[in-house]
Formats: sequence, C-alpha cells, structure tokens
Amino acid sequence: MAITAGSRPDGTRPPAAVEEPTAAVAAAEAKVRASRGTSKAGKVPWRIRLRRDRALILMILPVIILLLLFNYLPLLGNVIAFQEYDPYVSSNGITAIFHSPWVGLEQFSRTLDDPLFWSATKNTLVLFVLQLVLFFPVPIALALVINSVIRPRVRAVAQAIMYLPHFFSWVLVVTVFQQIFGGAGIIAQTLETHGWSGFDLMTNADLFKYLVTAQAVWKDAGWGIIVFLAALSAVSTDLYEAAAMDGAGRWRRMWHVTLPALRPVIALLLVLRVGDALSVGFEQFLLQRDAVGAGASEVMDTYVWNMGIQNGDFSYAAAVGLAKGLIGVCLVLGANKFAHLLGEQGVYKK
Repeated sequence: MAITAGSRPDGTRPPAAVEEPTAAVAAAEAKVRASRGTSKAGKVPWRIRLRRDRALILMILPVIILLLLFNYLPLLGNVIAFQEYDPYVSSNGITAIFHSPWVGLEQFSRTLDDPLFWSATKNTLVLFVLQLVLFFPVPIALALVINSVIRPRVRAVAQAIMYLPHFFSWVLVVTVFQQIFGGAGIIAQTLETHGWSGFDLMTNADLFKYLVTAQAVWKDAGWGIIVFLAALSAVSTDLYEAAAMDGAGRWRRMWHVTLPALRPVIALLLVLRVGDALSVGFEQFLLQRDAVGAGASEVMDTYVWNMGIQNGDFSYAAAVGLAKGLIGVCLVLGANKFAHLLGEQGVYKK
C-alpha cells in the first residue's frame, strides 16, 4: 500500500490538532497579542508601556528627582573649573558664575606644578592598592565561611554580628580604635601595667595606611558579603552533590563549583572598585588628619576639600575634582574591557 505524504506507516494520518493549530487557537493567540498591544515584531509601544507600568514609575519617581537634584544638576557647576571663580563678584554664588572670567585650562595646568597634589595622589593610589589586596578578598572569604555553616541560627547570628559595624559612623569607628590602639587605649595600658613601654598606633604616620585599611575592613567587610551570599544562594545544590559523588572534597567543590559561580560577581565589583580608585574615603581621613599629619593622611578627597572649602580656591578644587572623575571613568572603561577579555560581562556587555 502506498504511503501518502504526511501519513503514518500504517496509512493513517495524525490528528488535525497535532498537524497544525486549529483556527480557534490561532484566533485566540491573535486576540492576546492585540490585547497586549504588541506589533508584529513583538515590541510594545511606549505609550502602552507607560500606562502599564505607571505604578512602578510613580514609585521610582522620587528617587529620580533626588538623583537629578543632587547628582546630575550639580554637574553644571563644573564650569567653574575653567574660570577664575569669585563668589563675591555678584549678589549670589550662582550668578557669580556668569561674571567670573574664563581662564581655559589654567586651573588644570596648576596641578602639574603642585607638590601637594602629587603627594595626595600618591597616598590615594597606595591606599587603593593596599585596600584592593587586603580588603577586597575579605568579603569573599567571609561569604564562603558563612555559606559553609549548616545551622541557620548560627549563620543568622554570624551575619548580624558582621553587618553591625557598617551602621556605625566613622566618628564611632575611629573612637573605638582610639580606645583600643591609642596611647591611652586598652593595649597600651595593659603593656604599661606589666612593665612594657606603651605604644600609640593612632599617631604612627608610617603605619597609618594599614590602620585605615583595618578600619575599613572592620566596618564594611561584613556588609560586602551580602552580594556574594546572594550569588551563592543561586548555585544549585545538585552541582555540589554531583561533585561529591565524583569524589571531590570540600576544597575541590569550592574551587570548581563555588568560585566559578562567584566569578561574574567578583569581576563586576572589581570593575566598580577600580573605577572608584581615587575615592578611598573622606571622613575617615579628615578625622585622623591632625593625629598623623597631612603628609600621611592627605588623599584626593581631603585635598579637594582643603583647597575648595578651607582655602576658598573653588576653581582649582573643581578642576581637581573634575580630573578625578574623568580618570575614574577611564579606569572603569579599561577595567570593563579587561573583564571582557577574561570572558566576563563586567558593568555592561560588549
């Protein structure tokens, strides 16, 4: 018996519902697409998206307004970096911008001849490298330790203890370190009680960079593990079970399962940290400036504050701040390109 096209070997034909959707199903699908406002290309018109997502837009509108007012609108003030700005040339500081003389790139050229600028830049870069080596791996290690804890109650208590210092102000953090490592602190008094000469770590300019790194670790390392714990929670337990069945121990499972799951997050945070290389802190260094001197504690943020607020050289401070921001953008782009070379997405895709 001859077998016709589309028939089974026994000569029968499959049911019509299997061959192609019925007219009723096709009409229902067309009605759903029309109700959603989709075009043939599957795109939703922006008017329909605004009407559909109006609740979400209203929720985020206050954040957008605050972002525009306090982050983007002040960017217009960077124009004084190209002026010899004098806030007293007019009745208020805003109209003074229109009456201040233009000097072009003169304020930027001043940085090349300013030894204090280069000293602040050197301290900033040294602290960035030190914190990148000593501080950046700590949240990853803490996340791995907490993730390995089986009991939920113990894990919750450990997380709460590690998170708590993040909510302390820098005034409180510096005070705690002063009471422990200062000249009248617990360690110095204990040594003097037992006949040893006391010490004052808080006024040691040579060890200041390690001191501020330790303060940053104690304050923010616990908060930084949140992102890594979120990434670890997305790892399927089947991968660990499969690795264990193949004979992989704890260290092998961490190396071949856990760390590859964290690699995209590590790359993303590393790119963001490199872009923030010139912003190692402000309050932390300003509070301890008098104890160790400007030579050890002057960084880019405190230098801009000193030149702009204390000395009243607003144009020069704006030029330094603008140059710092442009360098940060270049660092982000370069680090993100390097992440692409390693096969990671980074901040944005190629």
